[in-house]
Amino acid sequence: MKVLLSAYACEPAKGSEPGVGWNWALALVRRGHEVWVLTRSNNRAAIREALGHVGEPYLSRLHFLYYDLPRWAAWWKRGGRGVHLYYALWQRGVVGVARAAHLRQRFDVAHHLTFGVWRQPTLLHRLGIPFIFGPVGGGETAPWPLVLGMPNLWSRVSEFLRYAVNLASLWNPALRRCLRESPWVIAKTRETAAWVARAGGSATVSLEIGIGRERIAKGSRPPVSGQLSCLYAGRLIGLKGVHLALAAVARAAAAGVDIHFAIVGSGPLLGKLETMAATLGIASRVTFCGQLRQAELLARYREHDLLLFPSLHDSSGNVVLEAFASGLPVLCLDLGGPAEMVDGSCGRAIAARGVDQQGVVEKLAASLVDFSRSPELLARLREGARDRALAASWDDRVETVYAPVEARIGRTVAMSRAVSQEQALSLGKLSGMARRELRGAGACGRTVRGDE
Repeated sequence: MKVLLSAYACEPAKGSEPGVGWNWALALVRRGHEVWVLTRSNNRAAIREALGHVGEPYLSRLHFLYYDLPRWAAWWKRGGRGVHLYYALWQRGVVGVARAAHLRQRFDVAHHLTFGVWRQPTLLHRLGIPFIFGPVGGGETAPWPLVLGMPNLWSRVSEFLRYAVNLASLWNPALRRCLRESPWVIAKTRETAAWVARAGGSATVSLEIGIGRERIAKGSRPPVSGQLSCLYAGRLIGLKGVHLALAAVARAAAAGVDIHFAIVGSGPLLGKLETMAATLGIASRVTFCGQLRQAELLARYREHDLLLFPSLHDSSGNVVLEAFASGLPVLCLDLGGPAEMVDGSCGRAIAARGVDQQGVVEKLAASLVDFSRSPELLARLREGARDRALAASWDDRVETVYAPVEARIGRTVAMSRAVSQEQALSLGKLSGMARRELRGAGACGRTVRGDE
């Protein structure tokens, strides 16, 4: 099929949404499709450099269409303050590029991929061809007791505003039309699927993040040491739940667990979290590592026993898959994307709804105690984590979304091409007859015009 893939964020050697855009494009080509990617002009240099190293079939079957708003509009998104407004305007402007490309290429399907937020519609469904929307997230919510327990006021206010925006989006006519005219809406989580249904759409659930098979650790590895070594990786903001992790580590240490907690990342809560660790009496058990490069972070995964990631509503959770690929089990909450990936075979997802913050901390601490006292359990979970990574490649993610699309559209495309070939044969026969007539007419000295 000819696929038009809209990926505002698309950049090689990046994580998060830029990595999703790039890796889905590559996986679609590996699946046998020819792909045109709509993306931002500022991704051009990185993409061109990467294309110089990928070889075939990508060079002949992967194409990029670049578009950006005028330069004067770029100031809106500086520092991230106006990125959503810029993105909304970009979505409107890029439709002209998509229409022009469709007139030339006659795409079989259009697919909006990034940004993957359910409440931010696109206009690609107006191309008049089958349309895929997603996977999209953003419908995940934190339980209100945990929201109220966030360590700073802005984190709490942000959660209330986010919920209000989701509610208001239910009456957005552009969004409702986009969902209504999308035969395939894919939600990252069950919570987002529920919001899609409230807005008049219908969604299946599939995560968008994958892992390269070359990144998956070979075989199993023993625990790093007798000490339970835990790792967190991500931004230091309220919704990530690092304050819950610190409280759980303190409780586990009080129960006699020899534990250490390494925190990788930066953010506005760094000072508060450092103070909290000191107040809880665990400053010597906690290391704030700051922001690390991707290669350094991957090395850290291999040096630890457990990823402690109590995020309140990540739509996906790239660090969870990265941990799995390194054979690292995950302790998280049963909220958002991590809950879609973590079960008893590869970690533990703690029930967080209907429980107050103290109850969540107690459950996290109890799990840390369990892991520290059962090396056999950790060994089994390490094997399960690696198995989970093996089943979450980029190709697997793309197959989940595209198998039903190919089953429906592929038949239509095949029939259409068969009809086109038949028409071409008929036209060829007619053309041959016309040439014979022309030769006959020429012998009689008659000039035949095209309108005769």
